[in-house]
Amino acid sequence: MGRYYHGDIEGKFMFAVQSSDDADFFGVEGQPPESHLEYSFREEDLPKIKKGLKECSLQLGNNRIRNKLDKFFETRDSYNDEMLTKEFGWHPLRVKEILKWYARIQLGEQILECVEENGDCDFEAEL
Repeated sequence: MGRYYHGDIEGKFMFAVQSSDDADFFGVEGQPPESHLEYSFREEDLPKIKKGLKECSLQLGNNRIRNKLDKFFETRDSYNDEMLTKEFGWHPLRVKEILKWYARIQLGEQILECVEENGDCDFEAEL
């Protein structure tokens, strides 16, 4: 695999020698593409936020699983899927699914709290 450039001129960057921004040398700085998503939550979004949180809670066994994970992460700075599989007896594929909902509910709670306290919640998410 390699990295290419195309447009009015076309070619391939030299592997392990030439960086993608090598054209900067010729006096024009390359501009990166959009690298984030912008979010804007308002009070009228509260029902949707709460509905999403309810679904997260259901997926986490009405927070039974979440409580276990909260305790697990309270005593650790890092983890891997093997640790969770061993700790809870979950299949590795189940670990990924559970963590998706666990992370999602935490984000949703932050959004909810922000909207309830401020009337809105705006943020960017890196891609």
